[in-house]
Parts: sequence; C-alpha cells; structure tokens
Amino acid sequence: MEMQERDAWSSNFGLVLAATGSAIGLGNLWKFPFITWENDGGAFVIVYLACILAVGLPIMMAELLIGRRSQKGVVGAFRDMAGPAWKWVGLWGVLCGFILLSYYTVIAGWSLFYFWKSFGWTFGGFPADLAAGDLFGEQVGNASLQLMLSLAFSVATIGVVYFGVQKGIERMARILLPVLFVILVLLLVSALGMSGSGEALKFIFEPRFAELEWSGVLEALGHSFFTLSLGMGTMITYGSYISRKQSIVKSAGAIVAFDTLIALVATIIMFSVIFSVAGLNEEVGRSTVGMLFISLPELFYTEMPFGVVLGPLFYVLVALAVLTSTISLLEVVTSYLIDEREMKRQKAVMASGGAIFVFTIFAALSFGSTPVLSTIVAFGKTGWFSIADHFVSNWMLPTGGLAVAIAAGWFMTRKATMEELMDGNQPAWFRYGAWRFFIRYVAPAAVLAIILAVLLGQDFS
Repeated sequence: MEMQERDAWSSNFGLVLAATGSAIGLGNLWKFPFITWENDGGAFVIVYLACILAVGLPIMMAELLIGRRSQKGVVGAFRDMAGPAWKWVGLWGVLCGFILLSYYTVIAGWSLFYFWKSFGWTFGGFPADLAAGDLFGEQVGNASLQLMLSLAFSVATIGVVYFGVQKGIERMARILLPVLFVILVLLLVSALGMSGSGEALKFIFEPRFAELEWSGVLEALGHSFFTLSLGMGTMITYGSYISRKQSIVKSAGAIVAFDTLIALVATIIMFSVIFSVAGLNEEVGRSTVGMLFISLPELFYTEMPFGVVLGPLFYVLVALAVLTSTISLLEVVTSYLIDEREMKRQKAVMASGGAIFVFTIFAALSFGSTPVLSTIVAFGKTGWFSIADHFVSNWMLPTGGLAVAIAAGWFMTRKATMEELMDGNQPAWFRYGAWRFFIRYVAPAAVLAIILAVLLGQDFS
C-alpha cells in the first residue's frame, strides 16, 4: 500500500502538549489518588515513581520511536517494524482505543453535569438538604441525561479530531493545557491553605514500606501504563507525526514528568481535603468515584477556601483533562482508517466516532435504568461499562505494553532504535544502553508480572 503523506506536529512543544494531554486524564485526577489512598501512600508513591522510570518511560520512548520510524498508525507501524503477523497486535491496539473511548466518554459526561450543577450552586448557594450521593445516583440512573451528556462530549471530541493534527489536536492542546495547569495551581494553593495539608503531605511522601503489600506494587506498576496512555497505540500514532528535527527522548521525558507531576498535585489536593474534614477519610474507600463526584462537590461550598469559585473550575479541569484524552483515543481509530482503509480524514473521523458512540450508548445505559443492558455479565462484572473497563485495564493495556516492549527490544534492530533515539537532539543524561536493557528485560518482566497477577485473580480496573 502506498504511504500517504502525513500531517506532523509543528514543534516539539506542540507534541509535548498534545501527548501530555493524552496522558493526563482521570488516571491522574481520579484513579491515582484513590489507589494511593487504598495503599497507604508513602511507600506506594515511591514504588510508583520507580515503575514510571523503569517501565513507563522506556515503553513511552519505544512507542514514539516505533511511530516515527514507520510514519504510520499503530497497525502499519507494528507490521513494518516487527513483521507482517504483528498487524494483529496493531489491531488489538485500535480495538483497545475503541473500547476505552466507548466508556470513558460517559465519565467525561459526568464532569459536564457537575460543572453545570456547581455553576448554579456558586450563584444560588449549595442546597442544605442535598445528599451528594443521591445526586450522583440520580444522574447516572437517568438514561436520557446520560445519553445527552455522552453525546455532547463525543461531538466535542469528533470536532477537534476532524480538523487534523496541527489545526485540530495541537491547536486545542495549546489552548487547553495552559488553562488546565492554571486551574490546577489555583486548586493546589487553596488546598495547601487547609488545616489538613501538612498531614496530607506526610501521608503521601513519608515512606512506610512495612504497610505496602505486594498487590500494591503490582497496582503501581499497572497504573504506570494507564496513566501514560501506553499499550493502546496512542503514543505510536502520535509518534508517527514527529518530524526528524524533534527529539523523542526529550519529548518522552517531558510527557512523563508533566503527567507524574499532575498526578501528585491532584493527590495533594484531594488528600488535603480528606485530612481537613472530619469523617471524610471513612467515605473515600467506598467507591472510586466517591471523592470526585460524591464528596467533593459539597466540600467546595462548605470547607475549601474560595470554593465557590474553585468548584466550577475544578469540573472544568476534569472536563479538559478528559477531552485531551478522548481526542487521542479517537485519533488512534481514525488513523487506522486513514492509513489502512485509505479514507479521507473527515470521513474516517465521522465513521469511527459514530461507531464508537454506538457502544457508548451501552456504557451510558449500564447503571440500572435499562435492565437488558445493565444485567449483561462478563468477567464477574455487570453492564458494558464495568465489563469494558475490566477488559481494557486487566488485559488489553498490559498485553499491548508487552507487545511494544518485545517489538522494540527484540524485533527491531539495534541500528533502527539507536537512529531514532540517538538523533543528535537527545539530552546529555540519556544512555541508549540503559534504555535497551530496560526495554528488553525489565519492562517485559514487569508486564508479565501484571498479567500473571490478573490470571491469579487480581483486578486492576
């Protein structure tokens, strides 16, 4: 098949913003604080940072170099770099992006709902008789509302990807990421002014290895894939738009650093609130959505300094973080149709976005409002939302990450990977030999440990 001319990032900064936007999402603002709490902070955070450096960063570099070397989406990239049979691994990545986006969009819709509600509370006051848990239950159980919110977010995602890499994805990242950072800093300043901020910092950063279980180590390892958008073809696709003048090593380092920093800042904000409000720590572990969509809305208006302003801004932050992620997921599927099916971008975006939304409907109706859809059972989970989340988190991301490590470490030649990483723009700290050791031995062993844990019954969703 003749290679089509590809769009490209206008600069290294544009790539870093877009890829950081892809990596930043609910994994930073929601899941990382939750699993840090569940694993008693401290030692878990240190292990997580080690996993990011030893596994996440090397695989991030591998995905970007596979993409740039091939100048193709995930299917063509695996086929050209590792062999014809590897196209099926690429299709696995496309399917992962497809499934993940189908339910991720539903959570994105929740952020729109809570922005609208908090905006009203800012001007009208928080209702004294409102039970936040009841509010969340009512909105996820409202089928028409769920579909409307999900559709709105799907349309926004399609609208950005429709205009391409530079005019759509990169341009939006240049607008959204600075806004996201400013909101996060405002929230951090407010949180550090709360009475429990000192205790929160101690909980997060003081190592207590005696309290860390082996399951926590595996969870830290597993989350290093989810938070960096690895194993699903996103970074391979984004890597295919990198020019020869841009440094893969510098870009990967910046993406990982920004993503990790934002996860830690979000955790400081969340934990400062938890340790400042009596009894809240007992509620956090009840649900992964408990803090973000149940407890936090009311606390903005009763506990947090400047909360009447920060409440709506926080849900803008969540919406922006999720949008930059949904954009990248849709681009994976769109790129496949452009490269492998020779579709024009506009047609490919509409086709992939429409097909994904069919499954988004299933996810939106998975919360009990429609019995036929909410009682679908697989993997011990009920409803398409939970089934898809379990399948992606436990099987698709780890196997995708393992495939990337094996392809870059064992199937691509040393010469090919060295040319991509040692391109004359690499930073002084980078050592190719160290990267090659980690991608060939450490990363595959770590991912195999995750897969083995899943086989033995651990659930990373």
